[in-house]
Amino acid sequence: MTAATLAPPAVPATAAAPSRTTRRDREEVAARLLASSAEHSFDPLTAIDWEAPLAADTFYMKPQRVTLWGTPMWDAMTLEQQVELSKHEVASMMHIGIWFETILMNLLVRHIYDLDPKSRHVHYAWTEIADECRHSTMFGMALEKFGTPDYGPSQQLLRQGKLMMTLPSGPATWAAILLGEELIDTAQREAMHDQAIQPIIRDITRIHVIEEARHVRYAREELARQMESLSGFARERERLRTAIVATVIAHNFVTPRVYTGVGLDREEAERQVAAHPYRRETMTWMATKLVSFLKEVGLIGGPTELMWHRAGLV
Repeated sequence: MTAATLAPPAVPATAAAPSRTTRRDREEVAARLLASSAEHSFDPLTAIDWEAPLAADTFYMKPQRVTLWGTPMWDAMTLEQQVELSKHEVASMMHIGIWFETILMNLLVRHIYDLDPKSRHVHYAWTEIADECRHSTMFGMALEKFGTPDYGPSQQLLRQGKLMMTLPSGPATWAAILLGEELIDTAQREAMHDQAIQPIIRDITRIHVIEEARHVRYAREELARQMESLSGFARERERLRTAIVATVIAHNFVTPRVYTGVGLDREEAERQVAAHPYRRETMTWMATKLVSFLKEVGLIGGPTELMWHRAGLV
């Protein structure tokens, strides 16, 4: 791994992997991803200036992506309050990101537990696990710098996460990995070049986007490969498992505790967000590319597609 500076080649055009008809061999894909990892990996301890002060009156995410955007409550807030809420919402997403990356690492370890350690596929899984360890460290350091409250997962969400880690491996496992990676990837790609965003956030998102693009390619290829052999009951089972995970993630993307954290009326904030269509439109926008892929491979469809609509992802 190289502690590269934040001036790598162009970020890979998103995680949209080739269609099934052009997919490469599993080992070839892994070999390409390993080569990319060797050239474009980052050590957040040295690649980010953790001593730089946070910029005053500068948003931590695009204001249009803050949950309260466009509501009467948002319009009544001062710029300082809006910026502070954006910081708390980013902190909430980082907490949920650490939670999910821990689950992801567990799933990858289980996937390769009995596979050939000489294979490039296994080598890349180990590489991705190392990436996720660094990402969680990076998010944890950012949370310390922000000084925001603990927005970690609720006890209910922790129990749901433990359940995810005990379910049998299969296509829904890879879909869960993609749900945890691609939703935030869409928002980060939008923000990482935006000069109106906090510099430290741009640095963090650039590292995350570059490295997650490889993770997404790896998961998409494996998911499509596994779906090719499924039909009937097995396909519907995986669709249900995936829809359940999608619902959990969508409902916990930003905790409503952030409203209390910045001194707002939580109940009123939740009411205004629920009544305003923009938040649903944002979640649907974040999920568009992933939903298209999951429909292509047959993992969204049938009765469980209604769950995706209810979660606001379709």
